[in-house]
Amino acid sequence: MLKKVALVNSYTGKTVTAVVDTDDNEKAIIGAGKAPNEVAQVSDIVGVDETIHRLSMPKQSMEDRAALFSGVARCLERNISTRKSFELQANRMKTPIYRGAIAEICDQISAGEKISSAMELYPNLFGPESVALVRAGEEAGQLPAVCHQIGTGQKKTVKIVKKLKNGMIYPAIVVVMSVGVIIVMSFTLVPALSNLYGSMGAKLPFATVAIMNFSKILLKYPYLALVPFFILGMIFKNWGKIAANPTMQKLFIRIPVVGDIVRKSSAAVAFRTFAMLVESNVRMNTAVSIAADTSPHIYHREFFTKLREHIAAGDGLAESFMRESHWLGLDGRRICGIMEIAAETGSATDMLNEVADDYEEELDNMAAQIDKILEPLTIIFLGGMVAFLIYAIYSPIFSLGKLILPGADKEAAAEVSS
Repeated sequence: MLKKVALVNSYTGKTVTAVVDTDDNEKAIIGAGKAPNEVAQVSDIVGVDETIHRLSMPKQSMEDRAALFSGVARCLERNISTRKSFELQANRMKTPIYRGAIAEICDQISAGEKISSAMELYPNLFGPESVALVRAGEEAGQLPAVCHQIGTGQKKTVKIVKKLKNGMIYPAIVVVMSVGVIIVMSFTLVPALSNLYGSMGAKLPFATVAIMNFSKILLKYPYLALVPFFILGMIFKNWGKIAANPTMQKLFIRIPVVGDIVRKSSAAVAFRTFAMLVESNVRMNTAVSIAADTSPHIYHREFFTKLREHIAAGDGLAESFMRESHWLGLDGRRICGIMEIAAETGSATDMLNEVADDYEEELDNMAAQIDKILEPLTIIFLGGMVAFLIYAIYSPIFSLGKLILPGADKEAAAEVSS
């Protein structure tokens, strides 16, 4: 349920409003970040108004998650109580769902629950990796350090994702416009050409027949013109689920350029998580298990799963890395070399952080060049589509002369021979 909280400043009389996704008025006030000099008035948002708000309000974002953990870490490092540390972050949140989550976490802490248990109530907001790290921090007594590491990692992820999204804007616009052009032509130009070619009884190439049949379907069922846009919308909306599918992950990693980005982005997250766990003095078996469960790509999940089996059998970390380096692609030998150094110097934490830093730097550079990387692919796609349309529409025109003047070729040949 959505709650609208009006906060009236007792000194100036000015009112600001905040929307909190919760089912309790007291929690709504906490989530709105009420200050001591403010008076709160809570009202429910129900019915059609709630539906409109949910459709139009900001969705959950990694920026809120990064701000939350960074702020909590800063407060905990200064010995502020856990509940107060979360309460102070309410005004930093941009989305109602995170304000509601903060209110619920504060309520759970007051009831004696652990922070990790409270976060488990919001798996879509915090994810298993964040919950696992918080739980490890609670057990190791290093919650401020863990929250700081999560916040830092999230900020880096937000920066990279923003660059990737900016680079994808141009290809997305080209794809949408291409689909729109094909649909418009199917309703306008293609029917006229169909009548012309049909009246002459010409034998048409496959491309022309295909686009004519597509046009006939759209003319008979106009609402089907919305289907491509619906499909594109569903793909964009459910991209997270699609990208998490193991079969699709294996497919993506085989695509030139795209596969490199997928592998490096997954490795950056996986090794950063593993480095944070080791740095937090979590037991190696537990750290490897958590890293396996939270790795974005199936190859890295398999890598850490196999790593866990070798460590459980008594093998060292460097030796386990060497045995399973094939899961890491071309970077496998380089990473094994780094882990050998870690084994000899006893600096596993530093070396793992170095691996994570290297991946993040490479991914950052690739994200900065994403538009240049995707531009050739976009041009190839656009050129292919234009070539197909030109061939489908204009290739029959060159053979119409034979139908209109069937003896023209013979007369021309006779003139040449004479």
